[in-house]
Amino acid sequence: MCCKLQKNEGTGDRIIRFLVAVGAFLWAFLFLTGTWAIVLYVIAIIALITSLTGFCGLYKLFGINTLKKPIIPPTPPLK
Repeated sequence: MCCKLQKNEGTGDRIIRFLVAVGAFLWAFLFLTGTWAIVLYVIAIIALITSLTGFCGLYKLFGINTLKKPIIPPTPPLK
């Protein structure tokens, strides 16, 4: 694997994304058809994936991290 996806979303951010994903999916399913429904399904899928993984590519691109403590990889012991 070439890149490690380090978490950059806090708990509150992940909960909001999950709720947005569920809401977008339901809105598209109940009220929309055609292109707008597909667009909303794609947004819902992206929000769901980022909420479950805790990683947002746009956050990484702009250097945003909403975690309270950034995850720092362990350093190897000195010999």
